[in-house]
Amino acid sequence: MGKRNSQRKNAAMLDTDDDNASVSSSSSVRSDRMSVSGTEEIQVDKESKLDQALDALFEKRGSTREKALAAITEAFNSDLQHQFIEKKFATLLHQCLTCIKKGSSKEIALASRVIGLLALTVGCGDNAHEILEESITPISQALKSSPDSVKVVSLLECLAIITFVGGNDPEQTERSMQIIWQMLHPKLGSNVVAFRPSPAVIAAVVSAWAFLLTTMDGWTLNPKDWQESLAYFSTLLDKEDRSIRIAAGEALALIFETGSLEKFAGAAKGPTAGSGQEGNKSRDGSTHLQGLKAKILNQVRDLSSEAGGKGSAKKDLNNQRNLFKDVLEFLEDGYTPEVSLKIAGDLVRTSSWSNLIQLNFLKHFLGGGFVKHMQENEFLHDVFGFTPKRSTQGVDPQVSGAEKRMFRSPNSVLNKARTQFLNKQRMLSEGRNAGHYAVGTGDEET
Repeated sequence: MGKRNSQRKNAAMLDTDDDNASVSSSSSVRSDRMSVSGTEEIQVDKESKLDQALDALFEKRGSTREKALAAITEAFNSDLQHQFIEKKFATLLHQCLTCIKKGSSKEIALASRVIGLLALTVGCGDNAHEILEESITPISQALKSSPDSVKVVSLLECLAIITFVGGNDPEQTERSMQIIWQMLHPKLGSNVVAFRPSPAVIAAVVSAWAFLLTTMDGWTLNPKDWQESLAYFSTLLDKEDRSIRIAAGEALALIFETGSLEKFAGAAKGPTAGSGQEGNKSRDGSTHLQGLKAKILNQVRDLSSEAGGKGSAKKDLNNQRNLFKDVLEFLEDGYTPEVSLKIAGDLVRTSSWSNLIQLNFLKHFLGGGFVKHMQENEFLHDVFGFTPKRSTQGVDPQVSGAEKRMFRSPNSVLNKARTQFLNKQRMLSEGRNAGHYAVGTGDEET
């Protein structure tokens, strides 16, 4: 099985397509040309255009604001606008939040993207935390207003990004996870507009939720909030939409990696009578969990070898097969997929489901700006322990990216780095015994 894993180290789990691959190389060429031929006048011209776009966010006409938001997004994708943010951070954030509160669905989607890019650009610190605290209420209210899929997906992705960057403690992260989860499971009295979520929204909810779970220690989660989520993800594996199945598969792999299955499983329903009630409940819960694990293992095995149906895109089918082959190998043998992604000649490597899900999510969110940000965004360098060759000058070789990240922010970043470290240590300590995660094991951490 290990050999099969190594043969698929570069499997299409990164949601990478041919267009994105070509963008990677062409973007790096364009950025190099700009760095060589760029002048102070060009920089001033860029800032002037950004200033104009920011001014346009005060205009009454919605279409004018939409064009301005699109221009700001393009500017943040093509370059890291640190000087502009230093001068106009508060104004830009306030105007984007106004767009979310009062704008059309399209305007809300655009503003959400700008806020997410703003958070990724400023990195961890007071500004990122301010973005989260100022944005969470407007985003929550906008999610309840209408079922427009494009708007809802953009808001969910924005909330996940700003929490990932700006969350200072597990409670803040779990608060956002609950808001995201309520899109599919609204609580009584939450005033969520009742509507049937589209496949795009379901996939976005699962992906955003799993993205934030990567920053959490499994044992810090409140089990009351996530019981039966394991069974829910299992039902999603049977959905017709392939994007839903893939998102659910990644989420399930991550849950198994946390080693806290019982927090996500819940006990078998129904009262237990007679003496020894607690012992019966424990046995019922264990039986319920074992049955659920067996079901998931069978589903994963089927999806790893699914035949193409009518109208099935071959590439999408291959992505699904590759993902579920990796999930199957992880559940059966404990091997996590090792993935390498080339960024302008440098390699970003992941060796856990947690890091892989983070890489997938951020790559998807940044789109055409992914290469530029991976090359120059220090926050992303620290998240993935990635140091581009062109950025090594002046860096103390004795200090790792993870160490720099922890020193720079003793709160949220330390927690996230610690989580990733503990996940890896748990995997090492539990060993790579054959069948460790397969059915029949009943000793997961709680």
